Formats: sequence, structure tokens, C-alpha cells
Amino acid sequence: MADNTAPEKTIRPAISRPVFERSIKIHSEQAIRVIRRSYGRLIRSLYAIDVILRIVGQEQAIDDIEAVVSKMIGDCALQLQQEKARLDKLCADNGIAESPKYTNPTDFKAKITSPQIAQFVELIKLLDLLMIAMDTLWLCQILTSKQCSTARYQWQQRLHRLARRIVTIEQRAHQAAYAQGRGEEVRMAREESGLMAEPEDPSENDNGSEPDEAEIEN
Repeated sequence: MADNTAPEKTIRPAISRPVFERSIKIHSEQAIRVIRRSYGRLIRSLYAIDVILRIVGQEQAIDDIEAVVSKMIGDCALQLQQEKARLDKLCADNGIAESPKYTNPTDFKAKITSPQIAQFVELIKLLDLLMIAMDTLWLCQILTSKQCSTARYQWQQRLHRLARRIVTIEQRAHQAAYAQGRGEEVRMAREESGLMAEPEDPSENDNGSEPDEAEIEN
């Protein structure tokens, strides 16, 4: 009599990973939106890239992609720092020494599980500081409402676009694994790691519930 019993699914043991847990006060609406719409998706993609490349045995590729991602984030950070320095000079030239309070600041609880995630968290903090400087100049009538509104949107979108570019890197790694015949193995590993079986669409905004890694408390 044939044995029709399905083979038991092998479950890999959970991996114990190092993590820093940090609580950061975020003030501006633009930085809060980056956390809500892009941060969770970004860190899931970085984790998925690591999972995929280790399965297909491309250890060197992991280092290469980490270097690429670090440079992308670093370039954006430099642009933020340069603009912040320009606005700080405007404040100093106009004798402005105070900063506004915000009506609904947020405690951002970040779980730092890789150097690239730490970099992106610093990027969010830089964006927040830039928005505070910009709001200060607007409230003091140095910047017009139109100037401020346009700049807020542009800087917020710059971080959203950066996160989408990293999600695209995950998609390419995922597709390459399938092309190598490792698709089923990758799918199982993703699900066992708490990831979706397929990468998220980088063209879509994350307007759903907040991810665990980006827990926000008012």
C-alpha cells in the first residue's frame, strides 16, 4: 500500500540576532510620514536581501550591496546636512535663536539590526532637524509659505524615493534567486523569517497599519 503521508516541513530554528533598541523623539510631520510610509518597508527589504543572498551562497554580494546602500544613504545625509547648514546660517544672520515647539511630537521606537538601518534612522533625525530649522524660518517670516511647503515636500519625497530604490534592490535579488532555481527555498526562508513570500511593490505607499519595527507612540 502506497504511503501518501506528506513529508514534514523542515522548520529552521530562529536566529539570535544583535539589536539596539532606541527611542527617539520626532517632531516634524514630514519625518513622521517617512517613518510611517517607508521605514518599515525599508528594514524588511534589507533583511530580505540578507536572507536571499545567504541562501544562494553569495556572501561577497552581501558586502557589495551593503556598501551600495550605505553610500546611497550617506549621499542623502550629506545633502541634508548641507541644507541644514544653509538654513542655520539664515537663522544666525537674522538673529533667530529660538526653535518652535510641536503640537504632536512622536516617540519613534527603532530596532537597529544592521548598520544600514542605523544610517537610515540617523537620516530621519537629520530630516527632522532640517524641518525644524525650516519651520523656524517660516514662523519668523524669512521663508514664505510657498517656499516652505515646496521644500518640505521635496525633502520628504527624497527619503521615500531612497527607500523605494532599496526595495527595488530586494526585488532584483529575489528574481535572480528564482532564475537560479532557488525560488522555493527562498520562498520558504522568507516565510519562516516572518517576511512576505514576495517582495513588496516599491511603487506603492505603505498606508496600512504601522509595522512592528516602526512602533510609534504619541
